[in-house]
Amino acid sequence: MKISKNQRNNIIFLVIILLIIIPQTRQPIQVFLQKGLAMFSPSVIDEEDRVVLTDYDWQLVDENGFTYNFNDAKGRVVFINFWATWCPPCIAEMPSMEKLYQDYKEDVDFLFVSNETQEVISKFKKKHDYEFRVHASVTPNPVQLETSSIPRTFVLDRDGNIVIDKTGAADWNSKTVRRLLDDLLQLE
Repeated sequence: MKISKNQRNNIIFLVIILLIIIPQTRQPIQVFLQKGLAMFSPSVIDEEDRVVLTDYDWQLVDENGFTYNFNDAKGRVVFINFWATWCPPCIAEMPSMEKLYQDYKEDVDFLFVSNETQEVISKFKKKHDYEFRVHASVTPNPVQLETSSIPRTFVLDRDGNIVIDKTGAADWNSKTVRRLLDDLLQLE
C-alpha cells in the first residue's frame, strides 16, 4: 500500500497534534519552540523614551527567607525577571540568564521574581543546576514594574531609567546585553 503525499502530511499533522495534546510532551515541545524565539537579543529603549522608576518601595523575600528592600538597589544597575517554572518561554530563556548572572552577579543586582512555592522553585533550580537566587514579592511591585504576563524582564540603569522592558523570551547572554551592562557599569 502506497501512501500519498497528502496522506503522509495528514499523518504528520496528526502526530504533532497528539504530541501537543499529551501533557508529558506538551511542555518540552513548547520550550523547544520558544528557544527558537529566544535566540534574539532584547531591544534597548531609546534614551528619550525611557521611563524613570520613581518608586523603590518594594519588599521581597528570597528563597532563604532573607528580606530584600528594593531601596537598596538605588544607584545600582538592576536586572529584574518575573517568571515561573511552568512557563515555556521562561524556561527557554533561563540558560542565557544563568550565564549572564554568573558573569555579572558581583556588579549587577539580579532579582528573579516568582510567586511559586519554595519547594517548586528549589526542585526546578536543582534539576537545571541554576545558582541565581529567587525572590517573592512581599509588597506590590512599583507601578512602572507591574506585569500581567511572564516572562517580563527589566534592566535599570543607576539612575532608575528602564533601559530594557521585554515581555517574552530573549537571549539575555547576547553581545548586545553584555555591551549594555558593561556600558551601564562604566557610567559613574
